[in-house]
Amino acid sequence: MKKFFLIIILFFSSSLLLLGHEFWLHPDKFIFETGEPIKIRFLVGENFEGENWSGNNQSIKTLQLHFPNASDDLADRIGAVPGDSLQFSIYEEGTFLLTYNSTNKFIELEPRKFHEYLMEDGLNNAIDYRASHNENDSSGREYYQRSVKTIFQVGDKKTNLFKKQTNLPLDIIALQNPYNLKKEDVSVNMITAKILFQKKPLANQQIIVWHRLEGRTIKEAYRSNELGQISFPVIPTGRWMISTVKMERITNDPKAQWQSYWGSCTWGYEE
Repeated sequence: MKKFFLIIILFFSSSLLLLGHEFWLHPDKFIFETGEPIKIRFLVGENFEGENWSGNNQSIKTLQLHFPNASDDLADRIGAVPGDSLQFSIYEEGTFLLTYNSTNKFIELEPRKFHEYLMEDGLNNAIDYRASHNENDSSGREYYQRSVKTIFQVGDKKTNLFKKQTNLPLDIIALQNPYNLKKEDVSVNMITAKILFQKKPLANQQIIVWHRLEGRTIKEAYRSNELGQISFPVIPTGRWMISTVKMERITNDPKAQWQSYWGSCTWGYEE
């Protein structure tokens, strides 16, 4: 009986992991002094509560620290050991940006789980395609990759690097500097984010905004407008994330039917 119960628990946990797919860059804090060590972990999970990734240097397509007029390739700072984190220091003040694009990975989900995943992430194009092509009873076979970034502050000087357009396939761009928001400001603080896919605005896309504060997570779903933008209120406390998933049908591939791109952008006010 105990063995059977354990098998059920393991199966249930595996199912949750398949659906618990958010991935983000997680600094140990977001506001640093110049020259202070900056440690960033790669987390995966649900409810903005993550566990350390199992990736290594073979998971990296690009890993870049962005400066106003250049970027540094940090891929060689991640080793072959699964679960490595990243550590570096910055000796100038400003608002900085770190981006990560993963290599492609493959996943196959049985029909019900695949449909739940499509529903959860608002991937109506895939839902409609499967229904119209009699694929609802077929497993979902998918390549996926991560397109993630984090915005953090070093020192007091605020700079415009946060809104730099990058080469991430799925690029979530904040149009206001989140570190300009003040806790003592009683007015409603709004941030607008622009979502680009292959450098073009991504309209009618489900976007999730996450706020993690004192062990509690609040999330809200939005739909991007024709400019690929959403606007939402921000309280300058805790940790924040914007996430979305873009999925495209692929053909003439013997292994997969879909290619997805998982995007996130994090920032926060923990010092």
